[in-house]
Amino acid sequence: MKSAEGNNHSSSEPLGTESIQLAQGNGGTLTKRLIDHVFKNKANKDLDLLHDAATVTFDGPYLSITTDSFVVSPPTFPGGNVGALSVYGTVNDLAVVGATPRYISTAFIIEEGFSLSTLKQIVNGMHQAAEETKVAIVTGDTKVVPKGSGGGVFINTTGVGDSRDAPIWDTSLIKAGDHVLVSGSVGDHGACVLLAREDYGLQGQLKSDCGSVVPLIDPIKHLEGVRFVRDPTRGGLSVLLHDVANETGFDIELIENNIPVRPEVASVCEILGFDPFVLACEGRIVAVVAPDISGKVLEHWRSIRNGEQAEHIGVIVKNTESKGRVTIVTPMGGRRFMNELEDEPLPRIC
Repeated sequence: MKSAEGNNHSSSEPLGTESIQLAQGNGGTLTKRLIDHVFKNKANKDLDLLHDAATVTFDGPYLSITTDSFVVSPPTFPGGNVGALSVYGTVNDLAVVGATPRYISTAFIIEEGFSLSTLKQIVNGMHQAAEETKVAIVTGDTKVVPKGSGGGVFINTTGVGDSRDAPIWDTSLIKAGDHVLVSGSVGDHGACVLLAREDYGLQGQLKSDCGSVVPLIDPIKHLEGVRFVRDPTRGGLSVLLHDVANETGFDIELIENNIPVRPEVASVCEILGFDPFVLACEGRIVAVVAPDISGKVLEHWRSIRNGEQAEHIGVIVKNTESKGRVTIVTPMGGRRFMNELEDEPLPRIC
């Protein structure tokens, strides 16, 4: 978290403002105070405030690296905020390739006039998520942009993890007859953020599923027969399954009654015309597994918090007449194609 050095002003002096000032991003005294008052945290002892780069160590010979940006609006929502989301999202992207998340770098782009109390809430959410997932935030950067040229607060992260084995899951391993599993209800995060925007005059008790998928990954990491794992974030279940179908050439047949959708999410989607299958999740995983271990994976997930609603939702199908289609078997026994996302139903969702 870089700042200027060599001034005589104490960083312990109060910020003297309730909102972010443009000068707090210039690298000088006000930046130093902002970092000390907001970003410095006893729980985050790994953050290097002095150097331009952090030096870290690893256990495994294989390194996995991911990068992401988080622009969700509003920046706080029931069940989380953009700070917690940035850590969970980064950790989850590492976990679904079989890596153990180790380190995160983070960069904040903050709009002038942004609430200081909200920023503190966001940073606290980030620290709590890092502590929960045992990942170290080791370096970062802060910039302030003029009012009107930003969107409140944007966070960019880079995450690094390691593993003793080469990546173990890939679409190339998927076979006809494999089962498609989901670890919990879909569309929770997207519907929650939609309600939090208050653009539609709707209210509800729905919370985002924003959280770590590491507890869902760990018990299946060394199970033989797990072919592919991914988290259904932007574009939700639909984008993920179409990616799998397009990559493998197999069809995917889903059982609509088996796909867990909370009644609150279904109601919001019905009222506003959204498809719950294209709404983002931020704490779920989809796995393609051999049919003989499907029950074992579900048993593991259902014994874990946030995995209680895990379900077998479909099957991989080899079809000589078509390639790469995703179909849904309706409750009446009919079939329809799952909509493939084309437009942007809900911008700034994560």
